[in-house]
Amino acid sequence: MASTIRSHGFVFIIHIMDECLIVIIQCLILSILYVSSLYVWKYQHERDHPSTIKRRFVSVTVVTLISPIYLYYCLNQKYLKQYTLWDLLGIRLPGLWQAIIYPLFLTVILFLGPICFQIANGSCTMYIDKDYWYSNIMDLIWIRNYIVAPLSEELTYRACMIPLLLQCFHQLLIIFICPFFFGTAHFNHLLENLKAGYEFKKSLIITSFQFLYTTVFGAYSTFLFLRTGHLTAPLVAHIFCNHMGFPDLSTLLFYTGMRKYALIFCFLLGFVAWCLLLVPITEPTLYYNTLYWDKNYSRIPDS
Repeated sequence: MASTIRSHGFVFIIHIMDECLIVIIQCLILSILYVSSLYVWKYQHERDHPSTIKRRFVSVTVVTLISPIYLYYCLNQKYLKQYTLWDLLGIRLPGLWQAIIYPLFLTVILFLGPICFQIANGSCTMYIDKDYWYSNIMDLIWIRNYIVAPLSEELTYRACMIPLLLQCFHQLLIIFICPFFFGTAHFNHLLENLKAGYEFKKSLIITSFQFLYTTVFGAYSTFLFLRTGHLTAPLVAHIFCNHMGFPDLSTLLFYTGMRKYALIFCFLLGFVAWCLLLVPITEPTLYYNTLYWDKNYSRIPDS
């Protein structure tokens, strides 16, 4: 009797492992599909050239349209009988305005130091200059960095991967698994840096740093999606983070005296406040999220 129980238990574990491996492979295929779509064209110019950007717009648009279809056919059909595809993608009306305002506010708090730096050097005045906004709206690089890339990446790497991963892994583990696909997808910059003339060592250092901070951001973005159940939440955070860039602490060297200490205080205050507000501001009940997060950290509810 005991040996029979052990045998069934072993078979069950093998089944779960196979299921999880399939899910990982499905996510890997989706990531490869997204990155490879950037290279289906023969390019004569570097990545910031208008012709390159326009062609990549076409590529990622196609992948963005294909990804939900891919999710539909890869996901266990029992979930699609209980939830609409729109719900699984985090595209829904209940809690929408909260998913726009609260995560954006939370991300602004995180960047309190860089924002204070902009106020100190006067560069924040550009936001009230209509020419600044007009020139950006007409700029393909700006459109790529703040509209096309965030939207296509969040839809592919969050909205379409997280439902797949939730079939096998609980939420807390997904926060660490999902960003890995997003981070490794940025290793394509290694080839582009080499093509641009950078030495291999320098290219590797730059790309490794990009992998590190995009993986960390991916964890934050995944957390926002799981907690809010909204695609909008990680999207607004992604756009704002792209705008601010990685905080440049070396800028503090240009200041002395009380102003320098005040800026350091802003950096520290922003990070501490972000840590304290992260959980309460993303409370799932604020966003009517009963699909992606519960107190037991279970997988997608069966009912």
